[in-house]
Amino acid sequence: MVSNDVDQVSMVEKTVVMLEMQDSMNSRVDRDWIERHRPWYRAIWIECAELMDHYGGWKWWKDSPKDVEQSMLEIVDIWHFGLSIRISEKKDHRRAAKEIVAEWCEGRPAHGFLEDVERLAEFALREQGFLVAIVPSLLDGLGRGFNDLYRCYIGKNVLNFFRQDHGYRDGSYVKTWDCREDNEHLVEILSSLDADDPDFQELVYAGLKQRYPGSSS
Repeated sequence: MVSNDVDQVSMVEKTVVMLEMQDSMNSRVDRDWIERHRPWYRAIWIECAELMDHYGGWKWWKDSPKDVEQSMLEIVDIWHFGLSIRISEKKDHRRAAKEIVAEWCEGRPAHGFLEDVERLAEFALREQGFLVAIVPSLLDGLGRGFNDLYRCYIGKNVLNFFRQDHGYRDGSYVKTWDCREDNEHLVEILSSLDADDPDFQELVYAGLKQRYPGSSS
């Protein structure tokens, strides 16, 4: 199943960019992150539960509306951890990118959004790996595609750097601004920017900085 919003050559190039950014983010947290063998698979299945909560519809005892934007960001979080697994395995960004795109384009039959999330979590638990081929179905369930994933990934990666720059690891970072979490602010910022702008990353960071409490504009 080939994504209908981008060609495969472009997908490989954009995946290389994402892999490089993920490597940089992981190195920011742990300079020797590959040697530490972090349990990325565990982060994936835990994020799958958060994705199901944002997607809604599984709590039959209460109303649980779907939040498409936050569901998208949860998929991006899962993508972060999945990329980390692939970097650890290949240590070659372009080779890893080609394999990721090949698996993406192969795809898997959709069984329903929540069921597909469970398959992604089950694979992570069983294989301690990342099932790329199921991600296109999840995005399709949100009415999104590869380019949306790329745009949101870049934005979330910038937010992760912003968090680290403002005390995320030592606990001093403030995650809620004006009664909304930083992820919600990020969605608004991304909606006003062009992901193909060469200054996209810098503009996202500037937008976050402008909104962050106590930060100079």
